[in-house]
Amino acid sequence: MQWYVISLRPRGMHGAMRQAAARHGAGLVELSPWAIRRRDDADTRASLARALAAPRVLFTSPVAVRAADALQPLASVAAHEWLAVGAGTAAALRRAGVENVQAPGRMDSEGVLALPALQQVAGSDVGLVTAPDGRGVIPATLQACGARVLQADVYVREPVAPDPDSVAALLALQGPAVLLLTSGAALEHVLGLLPPAARARLLACHVAAASDRLVELARSHGFKSVARAADPRPAPMLAVAAGLAGFG
Repeated sequence: MQWYVISLRPRGMHGAMRQAAARHGAGLVELSPWAIRRRDDADTRASLARALAAPRVLFTSPVAVRAADALQPLASVAAHEWLAVGAGTAAALRRAGVENVQAPGRMDSEGVLALPALQQVAGSDVGLVTAPDGRGVIPATLQACGARVLQADVYVREPVAPDPDSVAALLALQGPAVLLLTSGAALEHVLGLLPPAARARLLACHVAAASDRLVELARSHGFKSVARAADPRPAPMLAVAAGLAGFG
């Protein structure tokens, strides 16, 4: 029997998840909530320069790394403490020529804020390279601890309507299906735009969630079968998804 995973990643960014799904014998349905647009203007370049001048610089996604590196090659920036929200972001920094990257074992906001480099930040600058409305708990917590957060929004997420072919694919699913949940905002956006029948079909799926917060969010929307993945990378997400679908 065929089984399926449903990805809420941005448009054009499902490749790694599609390959991982195929290795597990699963098909992929793409329900992209937004498209990614890199920023390239004087204000963005200035805010990035300020963020990169801080003694600690935190990147919130691989997309943020690539967008920043396109504006200012990161390998040329003077050495300081480079921080990443997770393994994928850390790998993107290394590909950009950055060494000695720190990333948490627990890949969520709480794990990031527990990094040793972010424990004594009162009176110091912390650069944050991100997108608007992303991971709001991190800057708020750092500011509450007395840090000055120098935020550079180097890309934006532009909301898009669900692709009609993807909605049709969702409605046509015959086998077990698992939603891969790595973003609460993505879930909220998709649920708000799906036609009623497609929304009901999505809510009937299993959910592999990348954090405890996302587990609770899924349950609050009425998903019944929800399990926690170790982190948001494709391999651990698909391992949990396969178990939920009965193919683990």
